Amino acid sequence: MFNLSFYKGKRVLITGHTGFKGSWLSKMLLMAGADVCGYALEPPTTPSLFNLIELDQQMKSIIGDIRDYEKLNQIFDDFQPEIVLHLAAQPIVRTSYVEPRMTYEINVMGTVNVCECVRKHSSVRSFLNVTTDKVYKNKEWCYGYRENEELDGYDPYSNSKSCSELVTHSYNNSFFKDSGVATSTARAGNVIGGGDFSKDRIIPDCVRAVESGDTLIIRNPVSIRPYQHVLEPIFAYLMIAAEQCRDDTKAGFYNIGPELSDCISTGELVKFFGKCYGDSFKFEIRKDSNAVHEANFLKLDTSLVESTFNWHPIWKVEEAVEKTVEWTKDWLCDGSSENMNRVLERQLKDFIRKTIL
Repeated sequence: MFNLSFYKGKRVLITGHTGFKGSWLSKMLLMAGADVCGYALEPPTTPSLFNLIELDQQMKSIIGDIRDYEKLNQIFDDFQPEIVLHLAAQPIVRTSYVEPRMTYEINVMGTVNVCECVRKHSSVRSFLNVTTDKVYKNKEWCYGYRENEELDGYDPYSNSKSCSELVTHSYNNSFFKDSGVATSTARAGNVIGGGDFSKDRIIPDCVRAVESGDTLIIRNPVSIRPYQHVLEPIFAYLMIAAEQCRDDTKAGFYNIGPELSDCISTGELVKFFGKCYGDSFKFEIRKDSNAVHEANFLKLDTSLVESTFNWHPIWKVEEAVEKTVEWTKDWLCDGSSENMNRVLERQLKDFIRKTIL
């Protein structure tokens, strides 16, 4: 598959670099030799992967709000990025029910602001907007959604990301195609991996239960999701952004997800975690009749990205859980920046090595 050496010396701007996925992405780019600049709010959790590995000392890190167009535009002026990866978002479904207006401001107008900056800066040759598998109108189908399915997310988070897709499509048709900016969106499934401390996510809840010694309560064990290790989509993002830069006919809208056999229920994922971690992890299933609406069944068809880029997932879901447990045990044993950087680099090298086998 794709070789990361493309990024050596390239100026890459990441929005949302202080988040879980953004931190892994930044580290992968740094290891590839890229000149990386990040723009985001302060890390959204305490602890955070960003702070644990002291990423602010390894890259240009600008703390700012994606809704602040003037500040964002100044960063573009100063850095003159060649490649822009847009990850900044309000990513939590439950939060979107509590603060829908804020969710739309960040996920929709934030995307407008990034697109405006891309439009005004001729240095940009490749732009990728990272959205979500939840952009589709979910009909609880048993087969994977394809890129030509209807975009109509149900809840404010999902719907705002559908809107973010449409904003990007409009800018691409109206401006980017004529100015030579190769543009894609990437719709990834649920990610897991070491360093995720987000609320309302099942693996971080498992980690918190291990850390505290409490029994984890599982309230929705039957929802099926396309779980994948965080390195799967971020490698795919870099692949798409690089390949469309070389050949703009490869720009498009792509699903990024695991093989259909790796789309499992929340309950199965927790059992995998317990099997890997050992007897010290305990959980209990207790269904919540008052839970907010979430899709029960969601899978992605990844045929397009596979055929276009010869891409395929590297780690099965069991191995993704094993790597997450490995990271968690290392963190609980020695959470120093030196050790956590070593763990990240080891897992990154393991993953990249497998991409060339």
